[in-house]
Amino acid sequence: MNYISIQNIDSLDKWVKQALKIKKKPLKNKKLGKNKTLGMLFFNSSLRTRLSTQKAALNLGMNVMVMNFTSEGWTLEFEDGAVMNQGASEHIKEAAEVVSQYCDIIAIRAFAGLIDKEKDNAETVLSGFLKYATVPIVNMESATGHPLQSLADAITMAEHKTEHRPKVVLTWAPHPKALPQAVANSFVQMMQLQDADFVITHPEGYELDPEITKDSKIEYDQDKAFENADFIYTKNWSNYKEYGQITNSDPNWTVTADKMKLTNNAKFMHCLPVRRNVIVTDEVIDSENSLVIEQANNRTYAVQLVLEKILSFLAPKEKTKKKSKKDKK
Repeated sequence: MNYISIQNIDSLDKWVKQALKIKKKPLKNKKLGKNKTLGMLFFNSSLRTRLSTQKAALNLGMNVMVMNFTSEGWTLEFEDGAVMNQGASEHIKEAAEVVSQYCDIIAIRAFAGLIDKEKDNAETVLSGFLKYATVPIVNMESATGHPLQSLADAITMAEHKTEHRPKVVLTWAPHPKALPQAVANSFVQMMQLQDADFVITHPEGYELDPEITKDSKIEYDQDKAFENADFIYTKNWSNYKEYGQITNSDPNWTVTADKMKLTNNAKFMHCLPVRRNVIVTDEVIDSENSLVIEQANNRTYAVQLVLEKILSFLAPKEKTKKKSKKDKK
């Protein structure tokens, strides 16, 4: 059992309810992960993802090993049949199998390079571990998705659910650096599993992958999109068509208090880290309607639910192995 995409969830409503139960009693299944090890491999920086995943594993009694490939690991080669006479020192074939011997679950974080769209869409790092690892894989953010974040977002929205069918807006905002589409992609996929009036708003030319947005409503007028919204989810992403480029940095797309007045007293959401007064003004992110800290807290319960499901999936196999050993005796 792997957790690679929000689409791996069979019932989002059930998963959210289960996560909220975990939140009430996070140490209830402390023995579930006894003598199990989570290996966390980072090819990119992290704060919330690293700490929340580690906390969740500890809540389940797991051992945790962390490795940063940016500063500690060998440079990996992912291409089959490669002649390794350049920079890479180790092939994913050996690396994935070796790490699998040390860990019961491997969690991986590897961002998009934002240079080669085809390569990023192929999820080179994640796909390599999926192909050669012999234990379950958890996606801690890949080139095209961040399913742990979107699950935490669903949990947060459920805690603040409206009595009516909500209007949820995903809005692009300016940023000085080129950022991946991963968070936005997974949020879109999560919202497609919800009963809501969902709108994506961004400047023309900043459309996400149409294979992901599908029939989701797109509105190029941000003010119009904000009208009567109950949730405003803000995120920057670089241009998908002119891949990885910043072709718009219009400050008029920054989320301000005046824009939030167009909404139905909407809750403000962002995955963090956030560039204050670029993505969103202080007045908005520091307001009572800001859910960003709650979202970060719910990251623990999102990943804990995923780990619990994987550990429960592994448990019957462990029992089967023990029974077969007894039968031989």
